[in-house]
Amino acid sequence: MGASAPSQETTRKGQVSAADTWGGEFHPDFQPREGELRVHERWTASGFANTDLDFLLKQHHASRFVQIGMRANTCIDTTARFAQELGHHVTVVKDAIAAFRPEAMQATSEVNAPAHVHAVLTAEEFISALPPAATSS
Repeated sequence: MGASAPSQETTRKGQVSAADTWGGEFHPDFQPREGELRVHERWTASGFANTDLDFLLKQHHASRFVQIGMRANTCIDTTARFAQELGHHVTVVKDAIAAFRPEAMQATSEVNAPAHVHAVLTAEEFISALPPAATSS
């Protein structure tokens, strides 16, 4: 493998989201339910590189990909682009993503995502667009 990019080196040194560290576990409100699919850990920014995510989506005939989470200008951008390139319909929920700087959020929600995803919505817009059965518990 070639030399690491600066963001990869920072992630490696800081062990960002490593098991048993802050960010390395599911938030208590978002624990996977029994029987839900879980994707294996990734190398760096993309949720697809070196994971089984695309395989799982295709195996379950899922063509729509909704992106929320952390880090808008790296993980969100990279994973959303990769998903779109693999043929998935991609939605970024812009008020359910975060970054370390306002400029990074602006770059993702106003420049990058609108150029390469199918929809950039607020959480309220996304929930309103769901079919009625999808919103019941």
